[in-house]
Amino acid sequence: MVLDSITDSQELRDHFGEPLHIAVAVEKQQLDEHHRRFIEHSPFICLASTGSDGQPAVSPKGDAPGFVKVIDEKTLLIPDRPGNNKVEGFGNIVENPKVSLIFFIPGITETLRVHGEAEIVLDKELLKFGKAGSKLPKTATLIRVTKAYMHCGKALIRSKLWDPERHIAKGVIPPFGLVVKEQAGVPMSQEEVQGVVDQEYQDNLY
Repeated sequence: MVLDSITDSQELRDHFGEPLHIAVAVEKQQLDEHHRRFIEHSPFICLASTGSDGQPAVSPKGDAPGFVKVIDEKTLLIPDRPGNNKVEGFGNIVENPKVSLIFFIPGITETLRVHGEAEIVLDKELLKFGKAGSKLPKTATLIRVTKAYMHCGKALIRSKLWDPERHIAKGVIPPFGLVVKEQAGVPMSQEEVQGVVDQEYQDNLY
């Protein structure tokens, strides 16, 4: 089937027209006071990376508000927290340092977008920024900011993301234990798998 589609950048621009002036004007090459304040109150981000094969990955990262540290106007530090050790995002960064981030604050309609170049660091002085209790993170992601801008809230308004009345009813989405059992084919009951998941959440957040 042949689709009517957009295939080059000029066609794309012609189709949509010029960007809003204000959307371009708010783009900065470094973090300002508004960006800093947003980052200091954000408990959740998504980090996008792309490997040498061109396949992108998006990694969710979350912790207490301000877990992403502003080192200076051009530098951010994201402490690593225990995950599944697939390290897809890290693998991409090793191959291609260019990354993008979106910062969210619950209840705030707008988001903050940051572009930059990343590296995975082991320096203990930097790891101290992400210390959780007595534990240092195994690594941290240092990001040298190349562009930052606030993003309008149309997507969050349309989705009503923060509206409790839009929260999905319990039971609509199957328990994670059941999903893992069926997808991974583990020879355990749903309850046993869910117990492993719950224990992991309890013991290995940091």
